[in-house]
Amino acid sequence: MQASVSHEKSGITVRQKDGTTIALDPSTPNGCDYAFVSHAHVDHLHRKGNSKSKLIASKETAMLASARGYEIEGNEYDGFQLVDTGHILGSRGLLTGDGVYYTGDLSTRAREFLKPAKMPRAKTLIIESTFGRPGYSFPATDEITHKVNRIISEMYGMGIPVVLMGYALGKAQLLTSMFGHWDPVFVHDSVAKMNSVYSDLGIDLKDAVTHTEAEEKGLLSKRRPWVMIAPLMSGRSSFVKDMKEKYGAVTIGFSGWAVDPRYPYRMGLDYALPMSDHCDYAELVQAVKACSPDKVYTFHGFAEEFAVSLKKMGFDAEPVEKAKGRAMSLDAFS
Repeated sequence: MQASVSHEKSGITVRQKDGTTIALDPSTPNGCDYAFVSHAHVDHLHRKGNSKSKLIASKETAMLASARGYEIEGNEYDGFQLVDTGHILGSRGLLTGDGVYYTGDLSTRAREFLKPAKMPRAKTLIIESTFGRPGYSFPATDEITHKVNRIISEMYGMGIPVVLMGYALGKAQLLTSMFGHWDPVFVHDSVAKMNSVYSDLGIDLKDAVTHTEAEEKGLLSKRRPWVMIAPLMSGRSSFVKDMKEKYGAVTIGFSGWAVDPRYPYRMGLDYALPMSDHCDYAELVQAVKACSPDKVYTFHGFAEEFAVSLKKMGFDAEPVEKAKGRAMSLDAFS
């Protein structure tokens, strides 16, 4: 039997030469022998239901998923290698015995307690391409840290509170680590929940008072500055409106999409910094080169554009969605 990659409604499936099937971050159970969950962001989780698939995931992903209401098992099986992808705590890529490597979401730069992803050699690479378009280039993390500390310092000098906003799982924990030295620091309740799991997993994060408790105890003031770490949300959200109307807070959002200078205006933010948990374009290219695959499938984001760029560099690349409903044989690349 030929090994193959296919793209179906539920996601990407790899069929190995021995007939074993692996669903990669499936959106729904699909009857494969194995289901791989790369990390605990909700767009990569699914309800197992009555599925008989054996779940492959890191223990960190299992714990974080449980805290978000998804019960999965953190298991590893012979014939598969889990590789740290540096995206969030517990994020892993999957390397199969047939030499297929699926990245899940990927970051190859060191950030606080997260190590950079290291790319294994593989015959076939299935790589995310969220920012797979030239022009998406992120500044060094130290540069972002310096700029944000300068903004906070200026606001503190004027007695103005600051709300730092990033995804509740992943980005918010980095923000807690990066800017926890400011005093006082509060965290949104949803961030506190994820911070607690990170702490249980050995990540030393500042034990900050939650937004709810701070409101109840009158710890938030318009007359003295403070820092709040919250999920990324629009300036039109009730939370942000409340922070601005009651306390005159300044908002700073963190996202790779902030490379676009229009981003803060679209989001209704005072500031926005291009800090991402994904690779930028150049980092994606370097990741592909480090893997040195015979075949590349791109997925998510700018999959089509990234595949075209890789083709120009001499790689045999195409978006994995081109494999929709049909098996793409890997034998030619083995």
